[in-house]
Amino acid sequence: MTDLLKQLRPEMTSLLDCFSTPAVLLCSDYTVLAANQAYRRTFGDGKPLQGRRCAEIMAEAGFSCQQSGNHCPLDTCQQTGVDQHVVHTHNVGNTRIDLYPIRNERAEVVYFLELLNVVPDDVRTAPAMVGQSPAWREMIRLIRRVAPGEAAVLLLGESGTGKELAAVAVHEASTRHHGPFITVDCSGLPETLFESELFGHEKGAFTGAHSRKTGLVEAANGGTLFLDEVGDIPLSLQVKLLRLLETGTFRRVGGVEPLRSQFRLISATHRNLEKMVAEERFRQDLYYRINTFPITLPALRERLDDIPLLAEAILQRIPVAKGLQLHPETLQLLKRYAFPGNIRELRNILERAALLAEEQWILPRHLPPALQPAPSLPQEGAQKPPGVDALVPLAELEAQYLRWARGTFPGDRRSLAERLGVSERTLYRKLDALKEAHPLE
Repeated sequence: MTDLLKQLRPEMTSLLDCFSTPAVLLCSDYTVLAANQAYRRTFGDGKPLQGRRCAEIMAEAGFSCQQSGNHCPLDTCQQTGVDQHVVHTHNVGNTRIDLYPIRNERAEVVYFLELLNVVPDDVRTAPAMVGQSPAWREMIRLIRRVAPGEAAVLLLGESGTGKELAAVAVHEASTRHHGPFITVDCSGLPETLFESELFGHEKGAFTGAHSRKTGLVEAANGGTLFLDEVGDIPLSLQVKLLRLLETGTFRRVGGVEPLRSQFRLISATHRNLEKMVAEERFRQDLYYRINTFPITLPALRERLDDIPLLAEAILQRIPVAKGLQLHPETLQLLKRYAFPGNIRELRNILERAALLAEEQWILPRHLPPALQPAPSLPQEGAQKPPGVDALVPLAELEAQYLRWARGTFPGDRRSLAERLGVSERTLYRKLDALKEAHPLE
């Protein structure tokens, strides 16, 4: 290392301070030759850095290079002689590392330039970004891993699981977080307007085009383009989207000049795109283009242990719920519910309950009927329906059972229909038939 230090001119080390992000020169044995001010501020501990191993310096600053899934780019660079670009995940955030081999006049690698960009751990920006369950932690781990790079992200999951919030989290934790975040609602645009909304149009391109319009792709330049419900894009327009993603260029409707837009692509869908590809309803080449890094968002029923944290976060964001708390019995009912509408349904339930609550507690009676506890069944030893121990016609047995159920069930007829597994209309019809057959009952 001493020989290398002698070879380094003072102006060579001062060049490191031209970088606004942390930059460091390394030997092949992982020791530091020189570091810029940004590196010393971020990772330094006040002690001299020269001669110390980079992994030791990073670990003392809380950025361990030995965590699961982190691979040393210097190892690979020495083996291949090629630039390396990796993302390390740490407890305090992500670090994007760009490593370049520096060669002498004989094309021999003499040292390595490493540039680092720290992305803070800041993905808990919305109620859906709260949780502790294994499914939630895995989703957050993947978001942290992919966010600092440029890979296209495909968010998968049922409606209401928070895909747009996850897309915002990826954007905010990326190097493009200062740029725009542009959402394209692919399910809400008719085919006739989709191309104009996406790419914009020139004045006079069609009837009603009284002026030039900037499209959403152009507006996303320098930031993130989020294609929500990408599976709903008409097949006829998918080829134009594919061309944009492959070339980075597009034309406004009615225009001839090719335009360029640089953006990070995030897509989301609740549909099974693989099945759509097999059925030729979604282009296979487009599917592979947007599916670089898939992330599945868990349904709420898969993370019911997160209900207390989610409910608390949501109540804090509902104005009418100020000062309200969930009663323990209410919380137990929420944790037993399947939530087909996921987090969106949970928010609706809590907002409705907050409007009904009169004091500080949201009680079980403030929840919708679907979440109410079922009425208790008759206790053991209660009167049994007659005829069950004898062979009787089925119609007669059903009539006897209905009379017994009607007389012993404590709830209303709608609840009774639910317990019997029939529609309310069917129950009314059977009870009317029973009344006609036995008018004196």
